[in-house]
Amino acid sequence: MQVFNTNSRIIVTCNKRLSPYLTTEIEALGFSVVRTFSTGVELEGTVNDCITLNLHLRCASQVLYSLATFQAPTPTHLYNELVQIAWEEYIDITGYFSVTSVVNNEHITTPLFANVKVKDAIVDRIKDKKGLRPNSGPEYNKTVVNLYWQDEKAEIFLDTSGETLSKHGYRKIPGKAPMLEALAASTIMATRWDRKSPFINPMCGSGTLAIEAALLATDKHPGLFRMNYGFMHIIGYDEQVFFAERRKLKDKAKKALDFKIVASDISADAIDVSQRNAKTAGVDHLIEFHVCDFAETPVPEGGAGVVFFNPEYGERLGVHTKLEATYKRMGDFMKQHCKGYSGYIFTGNPDLAKRIGLKTSRRMEFYNGKLDCRLLEYDLYDGSKREDLREKDTDQ
Repeated sequence: MQVFNTNSRIIVTCNKRLSPYLTTEIEALGFSVVRTFSTGVELEGTVNDCITLNLHLRCASQVLYSLATFQAPTPTHLYNELVQIAWEEYIDITGYFSVTSVVNNEHITTPLFANVKVKDAIVDRIKDKKGLRPNSGPEYNKTVVNLYWQDEKAEIFLDTSGETLSKHGYRKIPGKAPMLEALAASTIMATRWDRKSPFINPMCGSGTLAIEAALLATDKHPGLFRMNYGFMHIIGYDEQVFFAERRKLKDKAKKALDFKIVASDISADAIDVSQRNAKTAGVDHLIEFHVCDFAETPVPEGGAGVVFFNPEYGERLGVHTKLEATYKRMGDFMKQHCKGYSGYIFTGNPDLAKRIGLKTSRRMEFYNGKLDCRLLEYDLYDGSKREDLREKDTDQ
């Protein structure tokens, strides 16, 4: 089967609660979404389509291309089904492959055992057909095979991504408690930002939010920062398809913006890290960096932009007096200095969120790792907008 040109089921995975934003991205590329679920999106396409998805997607983790679905009550059934697949058509005998899995089967106490069964079936099949066997191990930088095994039903995929897509490749220095790039992109997509007006990021830390904002505004995609994917190590890969798709990305990326992206942090070290990461991403010239207390962050007049905080959360149970004061000051800063903007605070501490002192217009659910978080939205009306709203209320 020539997978690069043959349609099959594709599952694009993501972190929990990011699938609505992933769906938006996939549909914007012209694909029809079959199904959206909590940790991914299902569609149909070829491995060449997977190349497009891998290079474009900001919110995804892996792009999985289905090879077969079958019943597998036990590990023996799993092996017997897998050894019938023509692995010699996908993995070169001189190559290297690894196995990942998501397993929930009564006979399996550890996914590592299922991984070994998959590896054994692949090696035995290729050795039987070709007389030699490929190497295998834990690295994800070559061919990657993924097993999904739920009760008695199993599905085997080629993981066309390899290393996760959720890290976008520009953040060489992570900084303290960094937000995952896929999460940062998703939270920005969840705001009302039009990508044509100012984006203000006080407490910027390692700069991920400001950098992702600059990448979104310039239509610059993660595929420009990476030169190795799982699909490159599948037999039949045509590098011209990859380079043609990458050229399209490069040609459409904007070089300049006519509005400000501002990032500030009280730590000079944090700003240094942010600037270095922004330079790696090629957007350092698009972001105005400031070392200052967040309340001194310069906010361009005229409004209509976004101000986005990702503060410390503290312990979920028990409120710290220092953080209480910080959250109150964030609310005061937005109310006094960001009129006309839309305000956003991303937090995993609902008790501290109460100290902000502003009425939320929306609460969007996310996870940061395993921590249940909210992106809180605030409408920071200026005087003229308040008058407009009063007139509308009077007319109704």
